[in-house]
Amino acid sequence: MGADEEPTGDDLEAVTAAVLAASRVLVAISARSLAAAEDRVTVPQFRMLLVVGQGETKLVTLAEKLGVNPSTALRMADRLAAAGLLRREVNPQNRRETLLRLTDNGRRVVEDVTARRKEEIAAILARMPAAQRQALIGAMREFNAAAGEPPTRTAFPLGWPDPS
Repeated sequence: MGADEEPTGDDLEAVTAAVLAASRVLVAISARSLAAAEDRVTVPQFRMLLVVGQGETKLVTLAEKLGVNPSTALRMADRLAAAGLLRREVNPQNRRETLLRLTDNGRRVVEDVTARRKEEIAAILARMPAAQRQALIGAMREFNAAAGEPPTRTAFPLGWPDPS
């Protein structure tokens, strides 16, 4: 391909470069959306809030979903509980299990970060021509399907799927 030629959609290297550039944009958006909550939560803690925000969660299940060992999940949950963002309770059906759920403050943190992220992405998309936005819908659906990502209606608000 010459220097003045546009890459085609079949040019795997060009598509890969474009997706990598888009991923840098999305990571930057994610970082900025979390910046206001950084004094309260780290990125891994925020991810924990996202998972717990999908419904009451057992500590062991949460550790599996986050890919951490249960003792790490417990320490993270303790910090979030101390910050008033998470509530830990003994499971009344099995006293050896710990159940986790968001507090109202924890839910607000998740909603605020999600709203900031959605707003910034929408502003970028609004600067694109309508035809390109339409094409992006199909392209992103195919990309997500190829990656094994469930349709967006079953994903967490910030894109982590429910692995259960």
